Amino acid sequence: MYQENYPQNFPTGFLWGGATAANQVEGAWNLDGKGLTTAEVVKKATNRKKMSMDAVDQVTLHQAINDHTTMLYPKRRGVDFYHHYAEDIKLFAEMGFKVYRFSIAWARILPHGDDKQPNQAGLDFYDRVLTELEKYQIQPLITLSHYEMPLDLTLKYNGWSDRRTIAAFNHYTQIVFEHFGQRVKYWLTFNEINTGTWGFHATGAIDQGLSKQQQLQLRYQSLHHQLVASALATKQLHELYPTDKIGCMLARMQTYPASPKPEDVRAAQLADQKNLFFSDVQVRGEYPAFMNRYFAENKLIIKMGTDDQAILANNPVDFISFSYYMTTVTKADQDGTAVGNMATGGRNPYLKESAWGWQIDPIGLRITLNELWDRYQKPLFVVENGLGAQDKLVNDQIHDSYRISYLRQHIIQMKEAIKDGVKLLGYTMWGPIDLISFSTSEMSKRYGLIYVDQDDLGRGTLTRIRKDSFYWYQKVIATNGTDLSDNQ
Repeated sequence: MYQENYPQNFPTGFLWGGATAANQVEGAWNLDGKGLTTAEVVKKATNRKKMSMDAVDQVTLHQAINDHTTMLYPKRRGVDFYHHYAEDIKLFAEMGFKVYRFSIAWARILPHGDDKQPNQAGLDFYDRVLTELEKYQIQPLITLSHYEMPLDLTLKYNGWSDRRTIAAFNHYTQIVFEHFGQRVKYWLTFNEINTGTWGFHATGAIDQGLSKQQQLQLRYQSLHHQLVASALATKQLHELYPTDKIGCMLARMQTYPASPKPEDVRAAQLADQKNLFFSDVQVRGEYPAFMNRYFAENKLIIKMGTDDQAILANNPVDFISFSYYMTTVTKADQDGTAVGNMATGGRNPYLKESAWGWQIDPIGLRITLNELWDRYQKPLFVVENGLGAQDKLVNDQIHDSYRISYLRQHIIQMKEAIKDGVKLLGYTMWGPIDLISFSTSEMSKRYGLIYVDQDDLGRGTLTRIRKDSFYWYQKVIATNGTDLSDNQ
């Protein structure tokens, strides 16, 4: 629609906040009836530039099951949000949060993943969390599955590789929607669903020792089951609460061609298609035709149930959410070199990078927002974006100007995208409080605006301390993004 004027600022009611995951903050891994999850059997990485979450085979799995400590498995302890939730939410409210994105641990509700009746203590915990959020008028944005499926489903079905896991998940989502639905307006199904192509952390399926082709077959079949389960969860929510909104969640791996060489441009286009395949299914309701060739050339056959395609077609998501941390460069003869520890691709010589090798590209966020808006014409939500860094505590203060600079540059580009015409619902920066790193399970990679006194071995008082970035973000929210100056 033509208009003489275009948006100049963040819209009224923009949802400012932060995001966490249960397996990275909660702790209390074996309390109040909670079952063990896939996240809690992954060891801390020995190399901070190498991902640790998928190095799980039958031997390491059973070693983890028989180890009842937290020393090697930091996601078991998190930062004890389970006992500090009231204090932490009060700090979020002090920053002015309008929304808090968090996940419900499936195994806290159904310890074995497919129990007939829910664990009341698990329901009670999240009821208490919601009550605290309501006290401060902070809206919840709940992720239903954030890399923490009940481990018993891995032992029983090999995770999402088995179609029976769909029914288990939708039994869980029905319980959650019925119990919490009147208190929650925004939901997400699977966190960064596209990363399931990497393996265990997202599929819950052990595929170590298989050939590359066999791994791809298992992972894409597992992801098909997640796509169907996501669509069924969307159907459940809309039948119970027609005005509530449910979205997909993508790890956006924006890539640029390494050169104007047509082969490089095509390679980058193909990489983007494989990244956006998942949101294409969840938004448009069908498998995109461009994946047919990829499946055929890799000898992949997606086994579908009789009603699967109709389920996908009839239950698209209401909005698209995504994480954004970095971009990569793609060329035709690329060997799949890792960038940081979260993506494969080439390095961009025009960008700086974090201590973990993650390239910092604020303008890439504007590019991503425009491309997703042009592709789908559905509301967007940036639900993860942040900087992992080694903060230094000096005299009970953390002067993290580098984090302020990072957030500021990305928020500026969000504002530019809004001026471009993008409909953006909100921004939940990653890690409003220090937490256990997803990729390496270390504590020293800190994202938070709130410092937590805990080291990589779990030692510390767990005291919460406001960083300089805490006060800066407080000002940003109070002015609805109009004051982005570096001064606090």
